[in-house]
Amino acid sequence: MISKLLFSILLLESASSSVIPNGSDGSVVIEEAYLNWLKQVGSFKHSLFQKAKNKFKPCLTIRVDKNPRLGNFVMVQKAIDSLPAVNLCRVVISIGTGIYREKVEIPATMAYVSVEGAGADKTIIEWNDTADRMGQNGQALGTYGSATFAVNSPYFIAKNITFKNEAPSPPSGALGKQAVALRISGDTAAFIGCNFIGAQDTLYDHVGRHYFKDCYIQGSVDFIFGNGLSLYQGCDLHAITNSYGALTAQKRDSLLDETGFSFVNCKVTGSGALYLGRAWGTFSRVVFAYTYMDKIITPPGWTVFYGQYKCYGPGADFGGRVTWSRELTQQEAEPFTSLGFIDGYEWLMNL
Repeated sequence: MISKLLFSILLLESASSSVIPNGSDGSVVIEEAYLNWLKQVGSFKHSLFQKAKNKFKPCLTIRVDKNPRLGNFVMVQKAIDSLPAVNLCRVVISIGTGIYREKVEIPATMAYVSVEGAGADKTIIEWNDTADRMGQNGQALGTYGSATFAVNSPYFIAKNITFKNEAPSPPSGALGKQAVALRISGDTAAFIGCNFIGAQDTLYDHVGRHYFKDCYIQGSVDFIFGNGLSLYQGCDLHAITNSYGALTAQKRDSLLDETGFSFVNCKVTGSGALYLGRAWGTFSRVVFAYTYMDKIITPPGWTVFYGQYKCYGPGADFGGRVTWSRELTQQEAEPFTSLGFIDGYEWLMNL
């Protein structure tokens, strides 16, 4: 956890400002530096990302079904393995009703893959790996390798499907129990009407630009984490902890990293006491806008800088927030609340 004083020092490194003492603990709030920083990170053109050119018209449709007479394959990974190692056209893998107990991975060269379920409550892909479980090489899988479903390729699309890690929720302080339901490590990925079910570290929003719309995400500790540049619209974020948990852990390590999570028109509910976010990276960046927050949100809300804009509900009261977080103005919030945040006008408009 980064302290208020350390965060103020980091801001001093990025922008000049007068220092205004605030409180008996010797910490400081650097208002001008903060505003300059916010203006800078909100105006990035994402120069580190290539211009996105998506493909939506399918060249091939593959059917996966538990009944071999109704599909081309009975397992999702078998359908993926049937594709060319270097895939250059949109392939739709239609997955029928059922629970598919398997671990799935899409390699980095296999672009333009879509998986479409019969409904998030009907089509479920599940496994139960944890970070401390031994892999085939005799070493622990780690958080990265614990994912039930892992995507390494660009232009991935998922619709109406559940990704689940059914490992039980670990006791407080347990080590090696991270259990990822889905890891997205490819650029320009979209998830529409999907469920992500797990406990600790449910959704590994690893790297790349990502879009989540009308999704349900369930977990206990850090259940949305990583260093992606991602927009969550209309999503239901549900905590299942009986003690303390954290919704997000965003790993932005540099002021120049063009990453962050933005939650717009979402809903935060569940049990226990929940921090909206904790800092995994030194310059962790998360914004909530127009979001309902239930009473489970702890009054401080954040463990480092984060922002919120026009959120509501019993957990949204900004009066008790830590002093180094901020209620954003309309101008400050605007860069984070549209598809432009993830360059979505380039690669999402025909989805």
